Amino acid sequence: MAILRIDAVLQETGERSKTSIYNRVKEGVFTKSVPIGQRITGWPEHEVKTIVAAQVAGQTPEQIRGLVKSLHAQRAERFKMLAQGVGQVGG
Repeated sequence: MAILRIDAVLQETGERSKTSIYNRVKEGVFTKSVPIGQRITGWPEHEVKTIVAAQVAGQTPEQIRGLVKSLHAQRAERFKMLAQGVGQVGG
């Protein structure tokens, strides 16, 4: 799974500034970044591409908010599955 840094996200989305991405996160129409280092964050590439595709398809902001919620839920489910798998490895 590829993680995109903010400059790559700007390029993928066509947004002009970092602030515009963070404002979209606050509005619920873009996923939250994930920590990838002590002071570094990024976005899963598939999430960025999914959101851009929804915009191109003409989805409304409300529909995209639902998509973002779904993407966040998928993140949580993947983590849960990974955590369960890690717990089973040793025992």
